[in-house]
Parts: sequence; C-alpha cells; structure tokens
Amino acid sequence: METLVFLGVCLVVALTVPSAETKKFSQCELAQVLKKSGIDGFVSTKVADWVCLAKYESSYDTKAINDNGNSRDYGIFQINSKHWHDDGRTPDAKNACHIDCRKLLNDNIEDDLKCAKQIAEEAKGLTPWIGWKNHCQGKKVDKYVKGCF
Repeated sequence: METLVFLGVCLVVALTVPSAETKKFSQCELAQVLKKSGIDGFVSTKVADWVCLAKYESSYDTKAINDNGNSRDYGIFQINSKHWHDDGRTPDAKNACHIDCRKLLNDNIEDDLKCAKQIAEEAKGLTPWIGWKNHCQGKKVDKYVKGCF
C-alpha cells in the first residue's frame, strides 16, 4: 500500500511541476513571439529575416544541436559553443553570452534571442549565420511572416 501511495505522489508531482520542455515552433508562432520581442528593425533586420534564419538553422526547433567537430551549434538560432556559450566540451570556448548551452535548448527563447541579438549587433547583421546567408540574404523574406500578424 505504501508503494502505491508513493507512486501516486510521484505521479502528481510529475504532472504538476513545470519542466523545461523543448519546442518546435510553427512559422507564425515564432514570428509573433519575435514581433512581441521588439526585434523588428534591430540592426536593420526584419522579423521575417529572423524567421527565415530559424527555418534554415534549426527548422524552428529549440532542441536542435549541430556538431561541427570542434564545436556545436545549439537551439533555435544555432548559437555556436566556440564563441558564445559554454557547453563544457568545446576547447577554449569564449562564452561571450555568459550562458549555459542547456538554456538554449528549452522552450523559453528569451535567452537565445538575447544572445542572438548580441551576435547580430557585433556583426552588424545576420551574416554569422550560414543558413541566413545562403537562403535569406538578399531574398524576399516577407513570405516567412505572411498571414502571421
């Protein structure tokens, strides 16, 4: 009987304690979150640029990780561990965003966006992201937010 009570308590706790879930955003859902964040116009970018970037970097998935051999890219904006955060595995990591990589893999993208903005501000645009350079730069990106607002 004690075991059943213990299991019941564990189940209740598991169902009521919020967890740091991962999330795959829809295109419009991400566009709306980004618009509310005030990103539009930041370093001469549009919300559509950021949505396009996220599409080609992570497919809008907060749990995306890409292994580059000597470093890894994490989260919805695929932020690199060599320069921007510390994953405990990348030699000589700079951790310029002062963030633990695990925070880039949950459904709260506020810290991801803060770090991504730091990267964009330093670069004066989105050129550090290969996905954006190859698929979004100089292209009509408004289609990524069409019907979202």
